[in-house]
Amino acid sequence: MWNNFLYDRGLVPYQEPFKRLVHQGYILGSNGIKMGKRYPEYVVNPNDIVRDYGADALRVYEMFMGPLEADKPWSTQGIEGTKRWLDRVWRLFIELPEYLSDENDHSLDYVYNYTVKKVSNDIDSLNLNTAIAQMMIFINECYKTKKVYREYAIDFVQMFSCFAPHLGNEIYERLTGKTDLAYRPWPSFDEEKIKLDETEIVVQINGKVRAKFMAQSGLDDDKLYELALAQENIQKYLAGQTIKKHFVIKSKIINIVI
Repeated sequence: MWNNFLYDRGLVPYQEPFKRLVHQGYILGSNGIKMGKRYPEYVVNPNDIVRDYGADALRVYEMFMGPLEADKPWSTQGIEGTKRWLDRVWRLFIELPEYLSDENDHSLDYVYNYTVKKVSNDIDSLNLNTAIAQMMIFINECYKTKKVYREYAIDFVQMFSCFAPHLGNEIYERLTGKTDLAYRPWPSFDEEKIKLDETEIVVQINGKVRAKFMAQSGLDDDKLYELALAQENIQKYLAGQTIKKHFVIKSKIINIVI
């Protein structure tokens, strides 16, 4: 199992063996039909893909195509998009050294810790496509902030190397001057930093969304209801109406019945 592979190399802590049996789906031709002699024009030669895009792009694209057990049609546009993303990762950490910082300004605390948690869990459950999707989100946030804490970068590259080992190891060596990536402890995350300070509250009147606002996390239902009534758009819809009752659902949705 993939988890045992990582555990044997000291990359993740031991966990119970994954118990769900998974049948790996087929990679179909671009016509949605199983590749074979009947449609030779839709057959994809992996040697050609490695030659044109690199082995890492082929690996990452195959994992990103969809759930492991699903049949998935091949897409040339998809492999090209994957190659562009890999180039983006390389450019961020190697060609833009000014983005790396030895001091943490905490702008990436949330997305970094959430990424470590999600990628770790998704590897265990073999949801490799969603793990890659979350890594893409992290890279997008890095480009937005234009300042990446070096330790976060190194931990990200370690996770990235599970999917793109050639690029991952090369980036790691250039960032650290070391070759011990396979023996480095798996990144950890801080659960407290995943909790957002604010939550979006949706306000409905008779089941129809009439307003949205941000509120501090952890407020009680009465305070949230008070804030909902203070929203300008809600006051407009409630003018001249009688409130019969209201519901606060999981501190995220407030439904007012008039």
